Amino acid sequence: MTQWQTRTAEEIVRLNRDYTLFPWSAQSAVDPIPAVRAQGVYFWDAEGKRYLDFASQLVNVNIGHQHPRVVRAIQEQAARLCYVQPALATEPRGLLGQKLTEIAPGNLNKVFFCLGGADANENAVKIARLYTGRWKVLARYHSYHGATYGAIALTGDYRRWAAEPAMPGVVHVFDPYCYRCHFGWTRDTCHRECISHIEEVIRLEGPDRVAALFLEGVTGTNGVLVPPDDYWPRIREICDRYGVLLVSDEVMSGFGRTGKWFAVDHWGVVPDMITMAKGITSGYVPLGAVLVSEPIARHFEEQTLWGGLTYSSHPLACAAGLAVLQVYEEDGLLENAVRLGPVLARRLEELKARHPSVGDVRSIGLFAAIELVQDRVTKKPLTSGPLLSRFLRQEGLFAFLPRNLVFVVPPLCITEEQLEEGLAIIDRALAIADQETR
Repeated sequence: MTQWQTRTAEEIVRLNRDYTLFPWSAQSAVDPIPAVRAQGVYFWDAEGKRYLDFASQLVNVNIGHQHPRVVRAIQEQAARLCYVQPALATEPRGLLGQKLTEIAPGNLNKVFFCLGGADANENAVKIARLYTGRWKVLARYHSYHGATYGAIALTGDYRRWAAEPAMPGVVHVFDPYCYRCHFGWTRDTCHRECISHIEEVIRLEGPDRVAALFLEGVTGTNGVLVPPDDYWPRIREICDRYGVLLVSDEVMSGFGRTGKWFAVDHWGVVPDMITMAKGITSGYVPLGAVLVSEPIARHFEEQTLWGGLTYSSHPLACAAGLAVLQVYEEDGLLENAVRLGPVLARRLEELKARHPSVGDVRSIGLFAAIELVQDRVTKKPLTSGPLLSRFLRQEGLFAFLPRNLVFVVPPLCITEEQLEEGLAIIDRALAIADQETR
């Protein structure tokens, strides 16, 4: 037992198991790490074991754990004003809104604050429907937009199924998944049906009925699917042609993760809305937001914005967000992602060359995924995630391993030496995965 706790590791786990429910899990299978403290790119369990956080927890602790300037900003705000309801104005809310519009592309110049990523996407759907008078929304199959009623309907992957029937009006389209092209092409023979297909779906659904198209800036938990360079610009043209709002979900890919403030910035495209959470406060306090364009903002000058919750625009969260944005700039974290991005990409290619279990590697900045397969010809997914997860945990590496993917998404403050430390552990883990290949 350390100075940071009053109970043993076993007692902490038992309390959590006996009195709380864990997400996305059959409760009998849960074996949580009893975390007690953290610093930078590391955290410690109740027995003093140190873990290198290669997942940024849930790809949200972008600035690293326990940054002193952010902790101090939260403490000072708590001493001054913990909470007022969202119909009141506060200084941190106004300053954070101003800062977000400064880093946002184009004419995105007003912010609606909410509680998290799912909440941001829920509000973006509502805003799109109120603004356009249309009710259908499009999203991609390999997508995740949150677990609340509307956000899980937007979500295209398997996590949607358990919540169905969900919110009506959502239509799903195919992705720019080059490794597993839905249209049967390779990168060399690609015809960009992943783009033209979306225009055809808009036509078939009725352009006068489609309010918005939701796309992750770079697809997150479905495998860091980095689109071709002409994807976002051409999608912008299609949306403009039919009066469809384009929404970039930057909940995971925003705030320096790809080396830009927002992933969509890589392609010079200005969406009509950006939804965000996670990196906006680096997970220190829950906060989400929807950035909207000038025309949308003007619409709600006279029309009622039917939305808001008790904890929207929470003063503690806004103070944390403002301090976190200052850390990104003052500590050069976007620049670090740009500097280490090529290092990570090169090392991933080396792992792919060495391990037959690696079918594909994809990365942009410090946003990367390794896709595991049983056979490189058939591309059948490898299902050794639990085994790899146990090995990594034993080795002191905390990683994110959904399905047949291994994510490399450390805090943006990581050094090259720490990055190499984590990749060396993954290298050893992949040797285990290789045993299951054909």
